[in-house]
Amino acid sequence: MPAENAPLIITEPIHSLTRELIECGRDFHRRGWSLGTSSNYSAVIERGPLTLLMTGSGFDKGRLEADQFVMVDGEAQALDEAFSKPSAEALLHTVLAKHGAGAVLHTHSVAATVLSEHFVKDGGLRITGYEMLKGLAGVTTHESEAWIEIYPNTQDIAALARVIDARLRDPARPLRHGFLMAGHGLYTWGETTAAARRQVEVLEFLFEVVTQKRLLFGAF
Repeated sequence: MPAENAPLIITEPIHSLTRELIECGRDFHRRGWSLGTSSNYSAVIERGPLTLLMTGSGFDKGRLEADQFVMVDGEAQALDEAFSKPSAEALLHTVLAKHGAGAVLHTHSVAATVLSEHFVKDGGLRITGYEMLKGLAGVTTHESEAWIEIYPNTQDIAALARVIDARLRDPARPLRHGFLMAGHGLYTWGETTAAARRQVEVLEFLFEVVTQKRLLFGAF
């Protein structure tokens, strides 16, 4: 770990992760999932000690540049003050990384925003019966069920991070695939950036299906 305020060496693996996250931003912006300065993305650089590369706060995700990223430690503290300021939600990324996530992606689609507001009273959104579910990690049949937990939107990210940590540790039914913040958006993760990106695509597709089905057929 570098000494406090020492300059960080930008290695080729870091450049590669940066390019992957920049591409996520451009793709998600094009699809309407990360408009303006919304959303944040991260990828694990190393685990001993835990170090993450993360999008800096306040940057347009469709036009990210390499100098708009920040490296943070396991407590979501920036490792170099010369870099951008980390997102206020950085603790959610670090807690997920501590439980094995190699990359964490947070999007703000219209479907996720609307559904999360509507279903927050139920504590989550149940999705079952769709072939697309097989794109989620560990799911092998369309007969599976995805339960996407929904948490009230909050400015107390430290408190929410503790809740997420406890849910990930639940031996009976640990948190899987992702979660929603009401009126806010989706958090999902994977072993790699590509795996996390696939989870975003699958879940955003399913959210759109649920939204369209309710428009066409009403409540179900």
